[in-house]
Amino acid sequence: MFLFLVVALAVVVAAVTLAVVGGGDSGPLPDAAPERLVDPLPAERPVNRADVERLRFPLTVRGYRMADVDDALGRLGAELAERDARIAELESALAGARAAAHRVAMQQPDEEGRS
Repeated sequence: MFLFLVVALAVVVAAVTLAVVGGGDSGPLPDAAPERLVDPLPAERPVNRADVERLRFPLTVRGYRMADVDDALGRLGAELAERDARIAELESALAGARAAAHRVAMQQPDEEGRS
């Protein structure tokens, strides 16, 4: 039995040695280009809902590429902050316009009553 195991081990070592040494003349395989985010968020216009729904991150060994996710989240965060500021500005302008309209409406009956 011991002789059989030694012969089997010698055959396996010889097969692995032949596979490594005689593996071909092409040399090592070229490095694969890292998978990158193909369809990033558009830089030339604001991001819309369809852009976010189409956004897909390439998978890596541990999940997603952190740089791609960080870039997308940073861009979305900046655009949300910009939109929130614009909404606050418009709401403030609307409140001012409503207050002015209310003052004008309150003054008109007084002016009509004086005439």
